[in-house]
Amino acid sequence: MRSGDGLLVRVRPRSGRMTADKARTMADLVRRFGNGLIDLTSRAGLQIRGVKDDAHPELLRALVAEGLVDADPDIEARRNIVVTPFWSAGDMTDRLARALARRLAELPELPAKSGIAIDTGAAPVLQDVSADFRFERDGEGRLLLRADGAECGWSVDEADAFDVLNEMAAWFVRTGGGESGRVKRHVSKVSLPGNWQLAVPAEGGDPWPPGRTKEGVVVGVPFGAMSVDALAGLLAEADPGCVQVMPRRCLYLETARPVAHPAFIHDPSAFPLDVAACTGAPRCTQATVPTRPIARQLAERGLGTLHVSGCAKGCARSGSADVTLVGRDGMFDLVRDGSVGDAPDRTGVSEAGLLELFP
Repeated sequence: MRSGDGLLVRVRPRSGRMTADKARTMADLVRRFGNGLIDLTSRAGLQIRGVKDDAHPELLRALVAEGLVDADPDIEARRNIVVTPFWSAGDMTDRLARALARRLAELPELPAKSGIAIDTGAAPVLQDVSADFRFERDGEGRLLLRADGAECGWSVDEADAFDVLNEMAAWFVRTGGGESGRVKRHVSKVSLPGNWQLAVPAEGGDPWPPGRTKEGVVVGVPFGAMSVDALAGLLAEADPGCVQVMPRRCLYLETARPVAHPAFIHDPSAFPLDVAACTGAPRCTQATVPTRPIARQLAERGLGTLHVSGCAKGCARSGSADVTLVGRDGMFDLVRDGSVGDAPDRTGVSEAGLLELFP
C-alpha cells in the first residue's frame, strides 16, 4: 500500500507472536528496506514504512523466507486474524489459530477488511478490536462463534469450528454482505438465523495495562509508532524469549529482566493508551492534517477516549470515542461520543480552535 513516505508493507506475525530472533531479523529488514519506522496496528499487526518501489520485491522475498509473510498473496490477504494475548502452546486458542490457518483458502471471498478474532482466553478481551467473526467462550467455558454486532453467538464444538465459520461467512456473502462491507453493519439490516444467537458470551475482561505480568512485561507504543532503533534497544534490554504484538498498540515480552526503555510506555498514567492517532499528513497521502501533535496536546487534558484521524477512513480506531476529530480540507470536524462515520457536532475547526474548545 502506498503512503506519503513510500510503500507500506504489512506483517502479521502468526498468532501475534515472534521469537526474539525473528523480531531482530525483522528489525534488520526494516533498516535495509524501509525508512526505519514501524507502525503497530490496532489489530496487532506491524507495518514497515517508507519502502521504495525497487526494494519491495526483495523485501517480500525476505519476509516470505523468514515465515513472516505467506508465499501465497491470496492467503496472506485472508490472514487477517487477531488472537487473544497470553495464549499457550497447545491450548484452545493455539489449536483454533493453527486449524484456521490451514484452511483459510476454503473461506468464501470476503470484503477486503474482513477479520476474525480468536478471543478464547478465560474472558473475552478483544470486543473493541475490529473483527467480523468472533470465536469466544460462554460463561461455562464452552466455545461459541459470534457475528460482530450480535449480542449472542452460536455454540460450537472445537472440531467443527472452521466448518461453522465457513457457514457463517457463506451466509454473509449470500445475503449481500459484500455490499454492506462489514458484518456489524450487515446484521443491523439482515436477521441472523435464530440458532446462531443462543450462546451468551462470558463477561468481558479488562484490557491489559503496561507493566509487569507473571512471566513478562507489557509495554505500550505511543500512537503505535516506533523506530527500528527503539525496537532493537528494547530487545537488547529485555532479551525476551518471545515477543507478542498485542492489540491496542502494545508489546508483550516474555522476560524476567527489568524493562525501562524511554521510547515505550511503562506506566499507563504517563501517556494514555486510549488516545489513538493515525500517522496523518504528510506521511499519509489521504490525510489533510497532521494528527499526532494535536493528539499529544489534547491527551494531557483528560478528555477520555480520543481519536484523531487525518481523513474519514479512521484507520487508528474502528469504534467510537468520547472525542473524535476527523481531518477534512486542512481543518478538523469534531464528533462527540461517536466515530469517524457519525455526523459531526462541529465542522471546520482549526488546531487553535480545538485548544480553545478543550482548555
